[in-house]
Amino acid sequence: MPVLTLPKKPPTATEPDLDFPRTSGSVEVHEPTEPDAPWVVQRGEAQHFRVGADLGRLIRALDGSRDHEQLADVLGDPWTPGDIDTAVRQLADSRLLDDGTPPRKVRRIKLVPPATIQFTVLRPDRVLRRMLPLIRLLAHRSVSAAATAVALGGLLALAICAPQLGDAVSRPMEMSAYLAVLFGVIGTTAVHEFAHGAVLTHHGGRPTRMGFMLFYMSPAFFCDVSDGWRLGKAKHRVQIALAGVFVQAVAAGAAAVAALFTGSGSGLREPLLVFALTTYITCAVNLLPLVKLDGYIALMSHLDISHLREKAMTDALCALSKFAFGGRYRRELPDKPWAVAYGFACMLFPLYLVGTALTLWSGMLQRLGVTGAVCFALGLGYLLFRVGKGWYKLAVTAKLSGANPYRILGVCMATAALLGAAATGITVPATVSAGYTVAADGSVSLVVPEGAGGRLLKEGAHVQLRRNGLLSRPPLTTGRLTSSTSTPQKAPLSALVPVSGGSDLLPVRGYPLSVAAVPAEKSGVAEVDAGSHPLWKWLAVTYLTPVLP
Repeated sequence: MPVLTLPKKPPTATEPDLDFPRTSGSVEVHEPTEPDAPWVVQRGEAQHFRVGADLGRLIRALDGSRDHEQLADVLGDPWTPGDIDTAVRQLADSRLLDDGTPPRKVRRIKLVPPATIQFTVLRPDRVLRRMLPLIRLLAHRSVSAAATAVALGGLLALAICAPQLGDAVSRPMEMSAYLAVLFGVIGTTAVHEFAHGAVLTHHGGRPTRMGFMLFYMSPAFFCDVSDGWRLGKAKHRVQIALAGVFVQAVAAGAAAVAALFTGSGSGLREPLLVFALTTYITCAVNLLPLVKLDGYIALMSHLDISHLREKAMTDALCALSKFAFGGRYRRELPDKPWAVAYGFACMLFPLYLVGTALTLWSGMLQRLGVTGAVCFALGLGYLLFRVGKGWYKLAVTAKLSGANPYRILGVCMATAALLGAAATGITVPATVSAGYTVAADGSVSLVVPEGAGGRLLKEGAHVQLRRNGLLSRPPLTTGRLTSSTSTPQKAPLSALVPVSGGSDLLPVRGYPLSVAAVPAEKSGVAEVDAGSHPLWKWLAVTYLTPVLP
């Protein structure tokens, strides 16, 4: 008998009629689009599940007018009244039957675990259907070949312009150039999402939602193309997944080639190079199959395994639980020997992603004072929450699988002891990230935002002055803090963020510096040596001290 493999949902206040079952109003059944394609059950806008042909016909037949015997007579082999009774109860557990609950309104804001919030802006299906002639023209092989040549040619152009590119990312940019790069990245990201929807429309599917989101604390766009699971050919779903990356790579290539033929004095070469590099990096990150980005969707589509990441992480969690606590477990992907290793990578990579983002932004967050410290504390708190939640889930899985409760308690206590020992035994050098300015008389000051704590700034502390670049910060000179007493003053934006130009408008606290040589750049960033501390204290003094009055 066909078995439903949809995720279970908690029971509702009302119960569906199991004797004369009716499918929920939010459920649709899609017949195969091609001879070898599967039946697909759609719940709501974005959830699609594959089912067998027999189960698909049963779900379609549930209109509330027939009991189990009548359904068995209508459907015929292989259904019997007993089989239908079992299937109906599974459908009820999976919230596919009408239980009297009013249909849920379309949500404009949607939380997608573990760290994504989506804001729906528009429904792109009608617009893309009108654009089908243009989409088919762009999908022609000759156009695709030319676009591929541009994308690859851009990499060669970046290599040729490597000296200019290195200089561009190691110094602050003019505000106008910075905004041009920013809006260029935002624009290509929006086109990236339209490309997903366009290819899905080209293959006969229907994109349902498009908007912007916060993805692991970073702003981005999205286009819901889950309707692609109705397509019969895996290669079409792979094309949909990779369409956005391809479009962005073409945009990056075009910018890099344009920079190659742009004069250095025009003011356009550096923004074009920075835009090209940033976009290529975005493409590379998007291809990583360890988080729910395009690379993962392409891998899942190629293997034709829905919810691949969740199943692999379940297998990894079971393997870890068995090693630590014992017990018996059933694998979700028993025929995939690499699933456990892939699952571990999927579990650890989001932690690495958030940790890397905090590391990369920590200097800028420190220079933003209280606001930056609060942002860092929130990010660190979320990281610790995810680790704690994962460990709790591991222990619960072990308990449900028959592991010895005393062994679970012992392992948890030993792990907590090891973490405590690491927090107190590992010593980390602390650094205060600040800025510097050079006055008209040649005196140099260390500057921190007004309101930021200065407890770590001690007289005689070693200071490294650096150029405030977008991706790199070359050292300029060294110095010493001659006093721990500060005075209020004004500083340009370039002392805190990598943007050049502008007047001295930012309210800061200035500390006098003695330097080995006065830097040519009148402002930039500074790193103050604040000694070494145990790991727990390092976190406290580095990121909690600025919050304290």
